[in-house]
Amino acid sequence: MPERWAAVMMEGVFSGDPHDVADGFIHLSAADQVEGTLVKHYNEHERLLLVEIDLEALGDTVKWEKSRGGALFPHVYGDIPASAVRGLRHVRRNDEGDWVLPAELERD
Repeated sequence: MPERWAAVMMEGVFSGDPHDVADGFIHLSAADQVEGTLVKHYNEHERLLLVEIDLEALGDTVKWEKSRGGALFPHVYGDIPASAVRGLRHVRRNDEGDWVLPAELERD
């Protein structure tokens, strides 16, 4: 997946992965939802690239909607321009198979 984001940054826009296109919006997670999203939807991966998006830069294309467990998740109804990317971080699994998150996303 890191290779995919290199292409996005070169193209200047992210239009979603196939599951986003099928659902009609780009799925995002708030900081406190990342770990649950990784476990539920990306458990077959060993490493991923975590992309931080500036939601304010996306304006009215962002809708907070109920999803997993009734929690509100940010959904983007449109493309995400590369200019809205605020950071990229690699995440990987530890020897026990758990995701190693950046310190600012770790739960107590």
